[in-house]
Amino acid sequence: MAPIERTATGTWNGDLRSGNGLIDSTSGVLQSTPFTFATRFENAKGTNPEELIAAAHAACFSMALANYLSTQGHTADQISTSATITLDNGSINKMHLVTKGSVPGLGEAEFARLADEAEKQCPVSNLLRPGLTITLDASLM
Repeated sequence: MAPIERTATGTWNGDLRSGNGLIDSTSGVLQSTPFTFATRFENAKGTNPEELIAAAHAACFSMALANYLSTQGHTADQISTSATITLDNGSINKMHLVTKGSVPGLGEAEFARLADEAEKQCPVSNLLRPGLTITLDASLM
């Protein structure tokens, strides 16, 4: 498969506390999506870079797990993953994944084992792992 490139743009106007920014993606999913100091550091309504990283990780891991399960002879009906990223004192240092799967014929322990193996193959996990701790809880639905 040929290399795939994706592009997004972040623009910031003004100083850190009173400024504001916009995020755009070439796919059009993000179009002038606003972010501010408050959405990033004060839990105000709106998005922020950490939320977008967590969303990317959750989506990627769900796909990676479904793919890995199929290589092991199991077809998932559904994989749902939430990702919680931690920004602590100006540093992103943790990502916690919670994944739940509906996989006919697969027991809880085997699902957890396969999920752990899939996490090591997830492209976003591999990108993030050198700089932060990734933990995983996996269970069947």
